Amino acid sequence: MKPVMRVFLYDDEGEKFFGEGPCRLLHGVEQYGSLKKAAESMGMAYTKALAMIKRAEKELGFSLTEKMIGGKSGGGSYLTPEAKEFVKKYESYRDACYQAGAGIYRAIFQKQ
Repeated sequence: MKPVMRVFLYDDEGEKFFGEGPCRLLHGVEQYGSLKKAAESMGMAYTKALAMIKRAEKELGFSLTEKMIGGKSGGGSYLTPEAKEFVKKYESYRDACYQAGAGIYRAIFQKQ
């Protein structure tokens, strides 16, 4: 079994930041309106994407997605306000790391 690296970073206020995988997945949910479609766009099984979101929600202590009801396809998903704020903070932190040093950025954020 391939070892899994989970990176959680904490800012000065103790807020958690997770890796690129969940962040890209949440952007996909926002773009496609569906966790399933977001997973497919990343070449990931829906069950793996759902587990990734559930694990992040458990670690963070709040919901990242909500389900929509109705529509032609029976609904979809959207990001919670907390998820949008969290992704924004995470990306600011990630970008600051990149500006501080590309080598540090690659060591922390690539291949997650």
